[in-house]
Parts: sequence; structure tokens; C-alpha cells
Amino acid sequence: MRRSDRLSEIIEIVRDGRLHLARDIAQALGVSVRTVYRDMDTLAASGVPLEGERGVGYLLREPVFLPPMTLSMAELEALHLGMAIVTQAADEELQAAARTLLTKVAETSSNRRTTPKNWGFGVYPLAQAQLGFKHMPTIRAAIRAGERLRITYHALDATTTTRTVRPLQIEYWGQVWTLSTWCELRQTFRAFRIDRITACGTTGQQFKPEPGKTIQDYLNTIRTEGSN
Repeated sequence: MRRSDRLSEIIEIVRDGRLHLARDIAQALGVSVRTVYRDMDTLAASGVPLEGERGVGYLLREPVFLPPMTLSMAELEALHLGMAIVTQAADEELQAAARTLLTKVAETSSNRRTTPKNWGFGVYPLAQAQLGFKHMPTIRAAIRAGERLRITYHALDATTTTRTVRPLQIEYWGQVWTLSTWCELRQTFRAFRIDRITACGTTGQQFKPEPGKTIQDYLNTIRTEGSN
């Protein structure tokens, strides 16, 4: 978790007005107590109205709000439709993020009275796509960290292969998610349906962007093929 994200999460935890011990916050965020102490000092120095001290606990003396937002009806509809899809068709981490995002928007939007109740779209669980949800957190973390993955893939022709890939990007196609990669076995770009990945694990091997092997190179290849 990036430090900016962690600071935001700490504010979310303590904004209920109750006293929170540093060890409980550390456990919730998966960091050390010393890290929480440093983050609390940073928040206090930046003007967040925190009260408390090490060994006692922390609470907010007054509410903290995000800057006000003005959203049009179309923007609200787009946001709510997108979040509705995420809460039904994504892994648990993204579902939780979608719910907290909608809560924040509801608290800060100056257009609260026009929040859409029904926007004319149906959102249905996607059973096939959900088969790959268990791999999504691992894949997203590997993309952010630039770490190779070891995957076992069951193709549509019933063949099963195991290979090491450089994960580049996740795409959603309305029915399934795919993972675009640089395949170390084939030495070329490959896209894999995530619901057909039967095993996925990190290798501990970092990779750096190389000419001809980046996501931009992959997108350029697609555009070139599409224009021919």
C-alpha cells in the first residue's frame, strides 16, 4: 500500500470519533506500530485534527471531509453504474473499494439530491468471469510491483500449459477479464483469460520495462494489426 493510501485509510478508521489504539490500526493495515506512529505524526503535522499520543490511542477531534465535488447527473449515473458492476463482478478488495468510494461521494457531492436510484441498466453476476476472481489480487499486485508470475493455463482447446509471464495489464470485455502479458516461453505478447487460469503465483523475480516488451508496445502492436 502506498503511503498516501495508508494515510487515507487511517483517517477512515479514526473518523468514527472513537479511541483507536495504534496496534489495532497497525493490524488492520498490515504494518508495524512504529509505522502507525510516524503516520500519525505526519497527519497531525499536516493539520488533521488528531488527538492522542503513543500508548494511549488516537481519535479525531472534529470531522474531516474531502473537498466538495460537483457532479452532473450523467457523471453520477456513470459512477454508480460502474460501481454497481464492480460490487458484483470483481474480487473482494475491489468490491470493498467500490463501496467506500460511493460512501465518500455521497458525503462530499454537492449533488446529493440527484443521486440516481434507477438508471436503466441491468447488472448481473458473471459466473464464468468469477472463476478468476481469486487470482485478481495477486495479478494486480504483480503488475504494480513489476513482478513475474507463474501461471497454469487451461486453453479453450483443452491443452494445459505452465509458463512464466510479465503481467502488463488487466482488461474487462463485458463477459470475461483477460491478462495481457509478455510470455517468457513464447517470447512474445500473449493475452490469457483470467477465468481459465487454474493456478497463479508470484515468482519473486522483478522485471524492468524493456523496449519491445512494455504495455505500450503491446497496444501499438494491436493498433497495427487492426489497421491491416
